[in-house]
Amino acid sequence: MRPDHGELLYEGKAKRVFASDQPDRVLVEFKNDATAFNAQKRAQLEDKGRLNCQISARLFEALEAAGIPTHYLGLASETWMVVQRVEIVPLEVVLRNIATGSLCRQAPIAEGTAIDPALLDLYYKDDAFGDPLLTEARVRLLGLADDDRLSEIEELARRINAVLTPLFAGVDLTLVDFKLELGVNAAGELLLADEISPDTCRLWDRRNTDQSARILDKDRFRKDLGGVMEAYGEVLKRVQGVCPDPRNCL
Repeated sequence: MRPDHGELLYEGKAKRVFASDQPDRVLVEFKNDATAFNAQKRAQLEDKGRLNCQISARLFEALEAAGIPTHYLGLASETWMVVQRVEIVPLEVVLRNIATGSLCRQAPIAEGTAIDPALLDLYYKDDAFGDPLLTEARVRLLGLADDDRLSEIEELARRINAVLTPLFAGVDLTLVDFKLELGVNAAGELLLADEISPDTCRLWDRRNTDQSARILDKDRFRKDLGGVMEAYGEVLKRVQGVCPDPRNCL
């Protein structure tokens, strides 16, 4: 079902954002587009939008129940979400609990090394520059956030990690690392925005010891491992136990 909506406000790699009949709310459509390596690799994956929307809704509600402020208000359909209108902070916030991916390519850290406390990395959210890794000094130089906002960002990101890590562990998934996008609403409140899904989280299946078979996230697409939608479907099946019926907003 395609809910009533206003004009298209923004289209990203995986979602479209539309105006609604309320100025403080927008409608987000989750697309079936899959991208990797700054959109150099692309594909259409049937049912991806529905799976990510349903997973994100359940995780947003679990985070909300734990006191995490999010932009999520409810579902409008299987692939559409109603959220608060926010101004996105132009930073990608990455929390790493286990070393893998770019971290192991950029530093002499062995794959699979546990990181405690989790490493927090900040990236400039700009495709034209390739989303570069930033120091806090560069964040301040670019005027992306002041010291107070940086502290608030780190505190919120670590609170989210403290909720998600045991939540996933409870359904036999290891939260290896994940990317967050944060936004500021009309009241000036910093909120978790975007999505929480296998597109933005690295998730390993604790029930499988094979290093390829255990991957239940976008790395299956990045590495041409196959079974991408089967992996996303398995994640949804497990998180349904955390939040069986996300609320409907229409």
